[in-house]
Amino acid sequence: MQLDKIMASSHANVTAAEVLSGGRAVIWQREGDKVTSSEIPFQPFVLLTSPQLLDGANETFEIFPLRGGGDLAFIAVFPDQENYFRALEHLKKTTGRTPSAPGAPYLVISDLLQQLFTANRFRLFRGMGFNDLRRMQFDIETLNDPEFEFSNPDRDSDQIIIISMSDNTGWEKVISQNDMDEKALLEEFVRTVAERDPDVLEGHNICRFDLPYIEARAKRYKVKLKLGRDGSVPSRRESRFNAAERTINYSRYDIFGRHVIDTLHLTTFYDISHRNLESYGLKHVARHFKVAAPDRVYIDGDKITAAWSDDRDNLLAYALDDVRETRAISAIMSPSYFYQAQLVPMSFQDCVIRGNATRINSLLVAEYLTAGHSIPFSEPAAAFAGALTRAFHSGVFENVWHCDVRSLYPSIILSGDWAPSRDELRVFPSLLGKLRAFRLEAKDAERAAGADKAKKDYYNALQTTFKILINSFYGYLGFAQGNFNDYAMAERVTARGREILTLMLDHLNTAGANVIEMDTDGIYFQPPAQVTDPAEMEQAVQSVLPDGIEVELDATYPAMFCYKSKNYALLNDNGEITIAGAALKSRGLEPFQRNYIHEFLTLLLTGKSGEIDRMFIECRTAIAERRLPLTQLAKTEVLNDSVDMYRKKIAAGKSRRAAAYELASRSERDYRRGDQISYYITGVKPKVSAVDNCRLLSDVPAERDENIAYYLAKLEELHRKFSEYRQGAADDDSAVDQAQLELEF
Repeated sequence: MQLDKIMASSHANVTAAEVLSGGRAVIWQREGDKVTSSEIPFQPFVLLTSPQLLDGANETFEIFPLRGGGDLAFIAVFPDQENYFRALEHLKKTTGRTPSAPGAPYLVISDLLQQLFTANRFRLFRGMGFNDLRRMQFDIETLNDPEFEFSNPDRDSDQIIIISMSDNTGWEKVISQNDMDEKALLEEFVRTVAERDPDVLEGHNICRFDLPYIEARAKRYKVKLKLGRDGSVPSRRESRFNAAERTINYSRYDIFGRHVIDTLHLTTFYDISHRNLESYGLKHVARHFKVAAPDRVYIDGDKITAAWSDDRDNLLAYALDDVRETRAISAIMSPSYFYQAQLVPMSFQDCVIRGNATRINSLLVAEYLTAGHSIPFSEPAAAFAGALTRAFHSGVFENVWHCDVRSLYPSIILSGDWAPSRDELRVFPSLLGKLRAFRLEAKDAERAAGADKAKKDYYNALQTTFKILINSFYGYLGFAQGNFNDYAMAERVTARGREILTLMLDHLNTAGANVIEMDTDGIYFQPPAQVTDPAEMEQAVQSVLPDGIEVELDATYPAMFCYKSKNYALLNDNGEITIAGAALKSRGLEPFQRNYIHEFLTLLLTGKSGEIDRMFIECRTAIAERRLPLTQLAKTEVLNDSVDMYRKKIAAGKSRRAAAYELASRSERDYRRGDQISYYITGVKPKVSAVDNCRLLSDVPAERDENIAYYLAKLEELHRKFSEYRQGAADDDSAVDQAQLELEF
C-alpha cells in the first residue's frame, strides 16, 4: 500500500461527513432536492519524529517516510480507529507526553473529521453554490412563570408553546399548542426535520437557549430527539470560543450528518470588524441589516406569556417573523464560512468557531501531507513589535476621509515574496495570494452593488470575513501552536507596515492634510483645503508607495469624533452614527449610559451640540424624579454557574461575591444555571457596594427605591467626560441657562 493511494480520493457536492468505526466514514452528497449517502474508507493517522516510537506496539499500522527536512518526518496510518486509539495510548505511555504537550515527539490531529478531509483529499461543499445548501431555521417561544424574569426548561410551567420553522426554499411552518400538547409539539418538530432533511439547522442563540430548552423538555416527556440523519440524538458538550477580547461560553451541539449554525455566533464575529452593533439581539440585527419586514410583529420578551393568552394570532405571526429574519441574516453572514469550508479541512460549524490561526494551520498541514512532505515543529514563543496605531487629535472634525491600504500585511508578504523559514514548499504565500484575490474580488463586487442593499450586505460580509482570515496569516506567524510560525518574519512584517504607514503619513502632512487617527492599515484625515476629489487624493498617496502596495480611499464622512486611539464615532452620509471602541460602547455600562453616549455623539456630530445641555437636564431630571424606566438603570447578567457552585467557590476563596449571584442566593425562587438576573442599585449615597445594595428588577417595591445619587453620579461623570469636546454650545440659541445645570435634587 502506498501513501499516495491512501490520500487520493476526491468527492464533489459533499454536504456533510461523519467518521464511523471500523475504518469507515459516511458522506452525504446533494443534487438539488436529492441527497444520497455512501460509505468511504477512512484510515486515521499520527505524525512521528521516528518510526521507533511505535516499537513494541501491538497495533496494526503502516509507517511511511515523508519528504523534506521537517521534524515530523514519518506518518503512521492505521486501518481503523480501534488500532489508532490504542497506538495513542502506547505513545503517551512510552514518551511520557500527551499529544498536546510541548516537545511531544509526535503530532495528533485530534479532530477525526479534519483527519478525514485531509487524508481523503476532499472538502465540504465543493462543486456547490451557497444556495444549493438546504438550510432550515427554527425558533421556539416559551411560557414564563411570572415569579421569574426568564423561562427555564426545568420548571413545569415554562412550556414550549410555539416552534416556527422555515428553510431557504421559501417553505415555512409554525406548530403550536393551539393544535397539540407540548410532547406532540416536540415529536412534530423531530418528524419535520427528518422530512425536510436539511443540511444545516440554524437559529439565533440556539446553542444557549433553543436547543438546550428543546433537549430538556424532550427528556421530560421521554421524546427521542432523533435529529441526526441516522436517527440519532444530538451530542452536547460545554465549549467556548474566543471573539477578539471576549471568551464566549456555549453548549455545542453536534447532529449526525447535519451542521448547527448559530447566527448569534456569526453576529459576534461580524461585529469584531465593524463594531457597529449596539445589541446582538435578533430584532436589532435584522433592523441593522434592513431585513426586518415593514409589518414585522414585535412583542417584548416579558409579554410572551400574556400574548399567548390574549393575543395568540399576533404571537404566532411574531414567531414566524423570527425565523424569516434568521434566514435573511444567515444569508448575509453564512456564505463567507461556506466558502471557507470549501478550502479548510474542517466542518462547517468549526469554520465558524475555530480560531483563524487554527484554520490556517489546518490548511498548511493538509497541503504538506497531500504533497507527502514532512511537518516542522512550531517555534517557541518570542516577543515582537506590533502595529502602528495612534490618535493624533481628539475632538470633532468635519469632512473626514479614510485612506486604507488594501490588505496591508498580506500585501507586504506577497510583494516581498516572503514565506516562513520552515515553509519549504512555500504553501503559505501561495494560499495567501489566492485568498487575497478572492477577498478583493468580493470587495469590488460590494462597491459595484451600488444601491442594492441585499447584494451590498452579502459581499460586505463575505469580504470582511475573508479580510479577517487573510490578515490572520500575519497573526499566524506569532501563533504558538502553528507548525509554520515564524516570529522573526512577524517582526519584519510589522516593521515594513510601520514604514509604509509613515510614508502615507508624511505625504499627507506635507500635502497639508490634518491626520486625526492612524490604525493598523489606514488613516483618518481631513483633506487639504484645495483637494475635493477623493480619487485625486488616492492617486497622490499611491504615488509614494512601493510596488505591490495598493491604497484605497474607501470612505468619506461628514464628521468624526475622535476620543482616543481606536475609540471614535463617525457620521455617515445617511445620518447614521457608527461608534467604535470599548470606551464609547462597552456593554458593561447600564443601558441609560450607552443611550446617553449615543445621543450625545449624535448631537455632537450633527452640529447640535447646543442641545446637549437640554438632553442632560432631561435625563438628570428623569433619574431624580424616578421617571426613567428601571430597565434603563438595571444590569442583566446570566448565571453561568449554579447558585450552589457559586457558594462553594466563595467558601473556597476561589471567587468574589457578585451581585447577581447574591440576589439569586437570597431569593426564594429556584434560580438555575442559565437564568438571567436583572438588578439595580439601591441606597442613598453616590458610592456604594453593588453587592450589598442591589435589588432584583422583578422585586421593585410599590414605591421605587433606586439609588438616585448613584445613578446621577454616573450620568454626571459621563457628561463631564465628553463635555470638553462640545463645539458652539455658547452661541447656540437652544443652549440652556447654566443655572439649570447646577440644580440640586
